[in-house]
Amino acid sequence: MLLVDKVEFVLGYLVQRVLLGLLVLLGVSVTVFGLTYLGGDPAAALLPLNTAPEDVELFRHKAGLDQPLPIQYINFLSHAVQGDFGNSFRYREGALGLILERLPATLTLAGVGMFFALLIAIPFGIISGLNRGTMADTLSRMLVLLGQSVPGFWLAIVLILIFAVKLRWLPVSGAASWQSLILPGFVVAAFPAAIIARLLRSSLINVMNKEYIRTARAKGLAPAPVLFRHALKNAAIPVVTVIGLQIGTLLGGAVIAEVVFAYPGVGRLMVQSISARDLPVIQAFVAVTATIVVTVNLVLDLIYTWLDPRITF
Repeated sequence: MLLVDKVEFVLGYLVQRVLLGLLVLLGVSVTVFGLTYLGGDPAAALLPLNTAPEDVELFRHKAGLDQPLPIQYINFLSHAVQGDFGNSFRYREGALGLILERLPATLTLAGVGMFFALLIAIPFGIISGLNRGTMADTLSRMLVLLGQSVPGFWLAIVLILIFAVKLRWLPVSGAASWQSLILPGFVVAAFPAAIIARLLRSSLINVMNKEYIRTARAKGLAPAPVLFRHALKNAAIPVVTVIGLQIGTLLGGAVIAEVVFAYPGVGRLMVQSISARDLPVIQAFVAVTATIVVTVNLVLDLIYTWLDPRITF
């Protein structure tokens, strides 16, 4: 009976979180719809400058831009929930289809970036947290601050000059092989790695002063079990929160990396679409990105309870 009650409670929590996520996406849809009028009259903005006034009015009528704004929004939302954001002005294809076609490449790059970020942040965070005030802590914090301060496009150019031009170890552009992910992956990872390392350091310092850590040491446990079995698991809770918040940063960093390294992902498509004022593609990108962020944060909420059973739904 207790198991049934717990399952019902978890399902109720999931329903609540999904409804909250839908409310967030509804707010995002208002923002996406607002992009239509961000540059003024959308009909005049989307048509060539020398278009005759009667042709502008005809386009406005066919696109439904002469209707009241609430009606336009309802029409936009009814099509958006079906995945219809219209056709790209540039490619003459469905905007959502173009996004979904390139999305796997961007998600792969973001995943590689997060892997590199954790690969860098966890050792630096542990070293700083366990050696507070020492030279190792100072050097680690300096490197973390450097990673947080360096602009992504500058880092990308430096990596290209060193590893692609001078050493010729890695390709400079494209996505022909897994080696093509290394340089852009490090560019995407630089800023999140710095944030995660700093938070892990402060969280680990706080956890190491707790009574249960002192008790574990008093019982004669070796440093490694104390760190990995007790301290690190509890210190990871705020880190998981930051990882969820860094999803948007990863996707944003992917835009810079994709443009510099000519990587065929959604970010590069977005920059090209902004230059061409391809509004349907921009709207589809914002909607898809918001859906990914909401979904990832829901999954992370569930991970919290695994990391710390004291946290309830």
